[in-house]
Amino acid sequence: MSTVAAQTPPQVGEPAVQLRDLGMTFGKGSRAVTALNSVSAVVPLGRITGLVGPDAAGKTTLMRILAGLMLPTCGEAVVFGRPPQKLVVESANSIGYMPQRFGLYEDISVMGNLLLHASLRGLEGQARQAMFDRLLRFTSLAPFTDRLAGRLSGGMKQKLGIACALLGSPRLLLLDEPGVGVDPQSRRELWRMVQDLSRDGMTVVWATAYLEEAERCAQVIVLDTGSVLYAGAPQEFTTRAQGRVFLLRPPAGDNRRELAAWSMRPGIEDALVQGSRIRLVLAENAPPELRREVLDKGGEAVDPRLEDAYMSAVGGIDQTPSPYGKLHVRNGATPSGVVPPDATGPDATVSGVPPRPSIEADVLTKTFGNFTAARDITFDVRPGEIFGLLGPNGAGKSTTFRMLCGLSRPTSGHCAVDGRDLLTAGSEARAHLGYMAQKFSLYPDIPVLENIKIFAELYGLSRQRREALLPVLAKALNLQNFLHSRTVDLPLGQKQRLALLCATLHEPPVLFLDEPTSGVDARTRRDFWKHISAMTTAGAAVLVTTHFMEEAEYCDRIALIYRGAMIRMGTPDELKASCKTVEDPTLEEAFIANIEAYDRQHLQ
Repeated sequence: MSTVAAQTPPQVGEPAVQLRDLGMTFGKGSRAVTALNSVSAVVPLGRITGLVGPDAAGKTTLMRILAGLMLPTCGEAVVFGRPPQKLVVESANSIGYMPQRFGLYEDISVMGNLLLHASLRGLEGQARQAMFDRLLRFTSLAPFTDRLAGRLSGGMKQKLGIACALLGSPRLLLLDEPGVGVDPQSRRELWRMVQDLSRDGMTVVWATAYLEEAERCAQVIVLDTGSVLYAGAPQEFTTRAQGRVFLLRPPAGDNRRELAAWSMRPGIEDALVQGSRIRLVLAENAPPELRREVLDKGGEAVDPRLEDAYMSAVGGIDQTPSPYGKLHVRNGATPSGVVPPDATGPDATVSGVPPRPSIEADVLTKTFGNFTAARDITFDVRPGEIFGLLGPNGAGKSTTFRMLCGLSRPTSGHCAVDGRDLLTAGSEARAHLGYMAQKFSLYPDIPVLENIKIFAELYGLSRQRREALLPVLAKALNLQNFLHSRTVDLPLGQKQRLALLCATLHEPPVLFLDEPTSGVDARTRRDFWKHISAMTTAGAAVLVTTHFMEEAEYCDRIALIYRGAMIRMGTPDELKASCKTVEDPTLEEAFIANIEAYDRQHLQ
């Protein structure tokens, strides 16, 4: 048996969960916030249902109601014929819940976490040990039972979270964004695990902001601002964009300029980079001449994806131009050698002289005792270029990233930022970069505006310059209504926007982004990349890490880091061309193929 416990086969047409006019409001009077508004939907038994929506759509609130942790303000939720609160009292192990944030104890071992959760579930003796054996095999965590949970990779943490949620063999498994912060290979493993559970009859609700995950589900419930946009098969929702999706190949090296131009056109609902091409979604009421123009320029009609239909349903991209394109890095003074905005990209020259690299890594190596976390990493990033560091969890890319930010001293090798050596002039170099950390690192208990002021002072920004920039950037990042809110109370998407504002307030010539859009929805990702791309027109060099492969398509070049080494470097299209086992591979398929090929060659 492939799964942890056999389940009762699902009965055709029998729902596991019924939601009837479900509503949830927090606060009272003028401060009342509606999290769920008349939500009605059915979750079929023994299937995987995707719960989809942007940040603050109501996904986590709905999950907590289904787990019996909250009572709705109005309406009802019925799980296996009973209210969740009644079900967890009568049959405590019927529902397994994995929260969005890693809810385990990082300072105890894998086995310690399992023992604790087993005690909470009332599992003892031989039954408990038999369950542990099955779960450890199922999640491939058996070799790591003595490792502290905090030292697991992102994918292994998520597996441990699922294992703890499965203790007691629940009939309903609630997973709140299990794929966030997890590399593509680990996400596939998580998906296979959950598919195995579903095939044996377990009902799964998988909340996600990633539309490619939701596309695999038997059913999706799409939420937006607490209301249901759609509930049903993802294929039916996807057909709403049929005949409106095109791939267009711009001139070589001109992707970002063409993307920016198409993104501003009336009648365009979505535009994003897809390798060497641009993917366009036309509005239903787009003028016929726009369609003809797309076709005349070589546009090829393609089948829609769930993300295309989703972007259309939520109103499309924000077509407000980014102010970052008009700002010059470093307080109005463009650094020497920076490519001007009307040049053709990071390979352009100024007066025939190639631009000086903004980021330089030369045989960087970092060891911790006998363990080598990064080995002989060498690359550079030029002004106006977006360079991506990709790799599985624990591959060494975060170590490389931290060395280049000046947060970790290399054991050997050389690194520089904007011409400043990080080993001999670290403080000066750090003043010329902006850094957005993977984990939210601003002060949580003070207002948003106070965080911004603190970072402005740290970067030496004058009050006059701060007051000139703040309203412009706050409006661009949709933060103007949150400036006096407590930072900890912000939705995830707004926290990420605040972190980006603080990292770019001093207009740095070099920007480090560590998984900047982890967990945010497709529309917010489009906004982030609009601003990031605009920064490069002002000459900024961007180094970004991401586990989201469609996001990596925006990069001019990519370095694939694995087992501490740089195993491949090139453009997104060059990485895809290196994958010989799949015809017309995606970047995710190329990512996994390169890793598997490296293992075959070096681990035999």
